[in-house]
Amino acid sequence: MVLLNRSEYFQDPTNHICVPSPPAPRLVCPDAANDLSFPFGNIDDLHQDDLRATAYEIFFTSCRSSQGFGGRTAVTVHPLESRDHRSRSPGSPGSPRSPRSPHNGVGMAVTSRIKKTLGLKMLNRTPSTRRSNSCGSNPLSPSGYNNSPMSPRERFATLPSRSATRRPLTSAEIMRQQMKVSEDSDIRIRKTIVRTLVGQTGRRANTIILPLELLRHLKVSEFEDANEYHVWQKRQLKTLEAGLLNHPSIPLEQANTFSKCLRDIINSSDVKPVDTNKNSETMKALCNCAVSLSWRNPNGAPTDVCHWADGYPFNVNLYLPLIRSIFDLKDETCVLDEVDELLELMKKTWPTLGITKPIHNLCFTWVLFQQYVMTGQVENDLLRASLTMLTKVANDAKKVARDPIYTNMLSAMLNSIIRWSETRLLDYHESFNKGTVDLMANILPLALSATRILEESGIDKYKDTSDSTGNKVDRYIRSSLRNVFAKMVDKMREINGSMKLREDSEKLIQLAKGTEELGLREKETFSPVLKKWHLFSTGVAAVTLHTCYGNLLRQFLAANPMISNESVVVLQRADKLEKVLVNMVVEDSIECEDGGKTVVREMVPYDVDSIVLRYLRQWIQDCLKSVKDVVETAKETETWNPKSKSEPYAQSAMELMKQTKEAVESFFDIPLGVSEDLVREFAGAIEHILQDYTDFVASCGSKQSYVPALPPLTRRGQGSTFTKLWRIAAPCGMNPNEPGFEEGNYSRPSTSRGTQRLYIRLNSLHYILSQLNSIDKNLAISPRIVALSPRNRFGGNRKQISGSYFDQTRSSIHWATKHVSEIAAYKLIYLDSNSVFYGSLYIGDVETSRIAPALKIMKHNLTLLTAIVTERAQPLAMKELMKASYDAYLRVLLAGGISRDFTRSDHKMIEEDLENLKKLFLTCGEGLIVEDVVDEEAEAVEGVVALMGKSTEQLVEEFSALVCDGNGVGVMGGLGQKLPMPPTTGKWSSTDPNTILRVLCHRNEGPANLFLKKTFQLPKRK
Repeated sequence: MVLLNRSEYFQDPTNHICVPSPPAPRLVCPDAANDLSFPFGNIDDLHQDDLRATAYEIFFTSCRSSQGFGGRTAVTVHPLESRDHRSRSPGSPGSPRSPRSPHNGVGMAVTSRIKKTLGLKMLNRTPSTRRSNSCGSNPLSPSGYNNSPMSPRERFATLPSRSATRRPLTSAEIMRQQMKVSEDSDIRIRKTIVRTLVGQTGRRANTIILPLELLRHLKVSEFEDANEYHVWQKRQLKTLEAGLLNHPSIPLEQANTFSKCLRDIINSSDVKPVDTNKNSETMKALCNCAVSLSWRNPNGAPTDVCHWADGYPFNVNLYLPLIRSIFDLKDETCVLDEVDELLELMKKTWPTLGITKPIHNLCFTWVLFQQYVMTGQVENDLLRASLTMLTKVANDAKKVARDPIYTNMLSAMLNSIIRWSETRLLDYHESFNKGTVDLMANILPLALSATRILEESGIDKYKDTSDSTGNKVDRYIRSSLRNVFAKMVDKMREINGSMKLREDSEKLIQLAKGTEELGLREKETFSPVLKKWHLFSTGVAAVTLHTCYGNLLRQFLAANPMISNESVVVLQRADKLEKVLVNMVVEDSIECEDGGKTVVREMVPYDVDSIVLRYLRQWIQDCLKSVKDVVETAKETETWNPKSKSEPYAQSAMELMKQTKEAVESFFDIPLGVSEDLVREFAGAIEHILQDYTDFVASCGSKQSYVPALPPLTRRGQGSTFTKLWRIAAPCGMNPNEPGFEEGNYSRPSTSRGTQRLYIRLNSLHYILSQLNSIDKNLAISPRIVALSPRNRFGGNRKQISGSYFDQTRSSIHWATKHVSEIAAYKLIYLDSNSVFYGSLYIGDVETSRIAPALKIMKHNLTLLTAIVTERAQPLAMKELMKASYDAYLRVLLAGGISRDFTRSDHKMIEEDLENLKKLFLTCGEGLIVEDVVDEEAEAVEGVVALMGKSTEQLVEEFSALVCDGNGVGVMGGLGQKLPMPPTTGKWSSTDPNTILRVLCHRNEGPANLFLKKTFQLPKRK
């Protein structure tokens, strides 16, 4: 819109009145006037001064019959008073101080109903403050007439010369001053009215095409110069153009010839003045066009009203300058005490301008609000008056029929007010402060009232996502706090991952402090105002700030995933801020029906405990990454070769424990105390890695893969062919028990490279086990361990730690060492030493294939074992080797296959061999296995050997008894009786029926053969 310009002074051409303009008030918001949009549309080619001058002309014409405007009873309302008028008593009818004096105009108004209704203060000026010099005598004035000669100028003067006495101003004089109309212009208007109404004193103003009449009756001679007249004439023509062509109240037809003719005449005036002489063809055409266009009727019926100034928005742009005249020129924030009389006079222009009461209320509301803004928002009474007028507008909006012009005006004005208000309310921290919060308290209800009117009126143009007053205030709170928070961040520059960690953390700490102060300032300054419309305003503010800082905090943490001293301090400060904001929410939620749950649910906790824990867990993962890499590399490249003779461990095992120790040291470099639970979690992560490595070490197969399958049970036939052949192949001169036989073929150990690698696996497991103790101790006694709780997050008293951190790992390693030792023993006995033990022992007959050669080789194997296996691992490895030897010996006796058979006489030799085998384990390794253990493990073998010394009959009897007892039947005697076949349990002993059966199967005697044939129909050996 085009704003009103203030001149330093308003000086009328006759030098009768000099009205200084007041200094421009200080603006609370310098951009306040610029961002207030004019809602009623602009009129092209007409400046505000032009509109004001035309408005005054219409006003004067409409009020011509009123006192002071030139009616028959008062053509001029400034009579020449007698020189002795000061001697009149103040209460006399003719006294200027008399409220009922016919010459006092409205200057003596004591109260104003409108100002009282709007809550505006009375100025209460004395009559002398609104006085003017008395004018000379006027021949048309009934009381001021004298016989002195007058000039034509004096005859139409509104204000007298300065030499005359002063008196109160009339309404006409006040309006001329307020509208800044010069006396020359006022005289010309009066002349025109007089000339126009000659013989037509009762003619209505809305039947007069005022610009046309002015053009007809005023000539160039009545102006200072031709240029002034040309400017004046162009204004009148542009007024006709605006009212009849550009903004007509009745739309023009496209083929209207009058409109084209009129526009041509108006355009020609830009070059030179239009000839307005009575006989001028141009003037005749102008009059014809203007009359034809202004006296149209929408339905074509005759009309008694001319329409030249009642088209929207032209009429409103003419009416607004009239309303603006109610403000005092000396103090533009004040409304004149005479506002009632002035507005009453303005009503006379309504027929000409097409103004209605609802439209007047809209215009009046807008002028009050606009004046409040234009004068720097220093007079809150104007804002409150605007709010009061909005109440009337709301009532009008409910009553007025759906007039499109009124609807458009209502929508445009209210939206303009809302936009201006929300510009401040959506950023009220920037717009207001502690000293101007009262201003916010006035603007807020204004915006809410305007919004409510639009909502209730159902105007489609209005769209708002807020569906209630509370929601709109909620939006103001969130928007303003987000804006002020963003400005705080901008001052510190953007925080992102590209900046240094220290700079980021310092800024976040400062920002947390500023956010806390902002929250407290919101609570103290703005919440009391906002709480009238939103019960949970403080809570909403706290949640908004919490979210804003939380978003920035998460960005910081995402950009700095590693824990550091800086990040810890940031988290501590964030935790403090969160407590302050949560406390604000809790305090504010007391009065809420749902306890503030709806808003609290928006408050995503910073969860500093979880963040710290996540940081620490990430730290743990980073610390243990190198440890995990060792395990993964070992799975692909480990060859199980010892690093050196002094360090007979796998390279991966040594590297694993080295990295584990370094990880423990790094773990305690964390820049804050760690809880016992976190230490246990860290130890658990180590355990998981060590478990993985232990499983990898133990993944070396199963002992069953080396144990030969059990041959089927058979009975020995008469005269074994295999025995005969063996005896022929091994004559008496080649007794394998002789020393020469041993030394010549079996003097070296039979331990393979694969078995030696199993020994390295075993050593590696024991190495890990030995290193766990020092790691466990470091974790247990570290001074960095603190007792943490939600209330004492960064310090506290340490609890007593009980137990070990690696019990599960130790248990796994113990199992793995037993497993590897067992596999190494079975591999050594059944695979590496097969040719001297299981594969050759007692083949053919016992006497020629004793255990002595096997024991010699085994002694070399045990020596090599003690040389490779570490001392801690030797007892278990030796014991498992002993158990594997006993198992193989039992299999020779009980499952040796068709190449082995025994007689009762072989018992003594076999018993001696068993004793020599036991002695081997007792004497090798300097007491690695105690005698009791050797005897205990040999009990099963000794029991089987004892069975081999019994007679066949005794064996059959014991077998039958055990089978019958196991099946719940009585003892069955005699050969050939059917007995159930006992199952093979694998747990051989002297009390196991299957064991006795196998002894009988290998007994080289006829009764045994007969028993097996008759009882079980076992096949003969082939």
